[in-house]
Amino acid sequence: MKTKILILGAGFGGLEMSTTLSEALGDSIDVTLIDRSDAFVFGYAKLDLLFGRTPEAGVRNAYADFTKPGVRLLRETITAIDAEARRVTTDKGVHEADILVIALGADYDVSSTPGVVLGVNEFYSVAGAAHLSTVLPAFTGGDVVVGVCGAPYKCPPAPAECALMMHDYAKARGLADKTRITVVNPLPSPVPPSPDTSKAILGAFEERGITFMPNTRVTGVDGKTVQLDNGSTLNCDLFLGVPKNRAADVVVAAGLTDGGWVPVDAFTLQTKFSGVYAVGDLANTGVPKAGVYAEGAARTVAANIISRLRGQEETARNPGAGSCYIEFGANRIARVDVDFLSGPKPFGTFHGASEALRVDKEHFGSSRRARWFGR
Repeated sequence: MKTKILILGAGFGGLEMSTTLSEALGDSIDVTLIDRSDAFVFGYAKLDLLFGRTPEAGVRNAYADFTKPGVRLLRETITAIDAEARRVTTDKGVHEADILVIALGADYDVSSTPGVVLGVNEFYSVAGAAHLSTVLPAFTGGDVVVGVCGAPYKCPPAPAECALMMHDYAKARGLADKTRITVVNPLPSPVPPSPDTSKAILGAFEERGITFMPNTRVTGVDGKTVQLDNGSTLNCDLFLGVPKNRAADVVVAAGLTDGGWVPVDAFTLQTKFSGVYAVGDLANTGVPKAGVYAEGAARTVAANIISRLRGQEETARNPGAGSCYIEFGANRIARVDVDFLSGPKPFGTFHGASEALRVDKEHFGSSRRARWFGR
């Protein structure tokens, strides 16, 4: 009988894992990939959507275009997970597996931050970025707050990117002198593992008059007032929010989490349940919640599954390393390469902002679209 592999979530982790398994094993396995959405969206594309660089239709990669031997992609909503039995219930039925991989990413918890509303004043969801893109044309200057409501959160550099792109947007509309931008972030610096990257971002902030408030988080938004966890407030004419991230309710209900996230072996991604793995943003591996790290984890689990099915030793280990591209404004992009697991502590290498690195970023996206969706 074919080995049944069930993958929950068709993000970076789920798409890469099912593609890798299909390439190696084809129709000899039975892979089911489940996601409630109809399309995949690169996280960075939401900033392009927010600032009008790309229409909403342009950021979506339809799952209907994902076709791989040995893999079926189902559009279903997961309602329950029995990790011990490796059984998953959805709104359309029950799925059982020999191997279960949970790659559901992180959900957004706005209930803990009064005044932050999904799809309205945050840019981390497609709906939120799309709505704010219709709000921005009416902006005529004032106080802009790019506010993070909790850590850890997806893509640590994104708030800084948003602030720099907002400055470009205001400048292009002749509003730079009327616009004051503040970034509120619970992290001690824009990119803590790479001091060089943080220094460059803070330098760019200083050049543009952008205020950075470290070690601070947003606790509420009330009209034109942003409330902070230190008891102070900020005036705000435009709030661009980063909601608090958390594991999905269905994952918590399954007893898979500890402290809000799923504990795993950082190198094998194995959970406390036999034959059950967690990769990506919901897994507590000590690496950032970013697609490239989910991708590396997915390759690791796939490689070990392939070895197991071939009767070979499972030697693959999660590299915990990846590259993040950072929009610096003025059409320039920087890159930081950060390794979290190979040494005694994380370390990063910064590549300064340039127009040339935009080509690298575009290749990052196009190569994955071609690999996963054949275009």
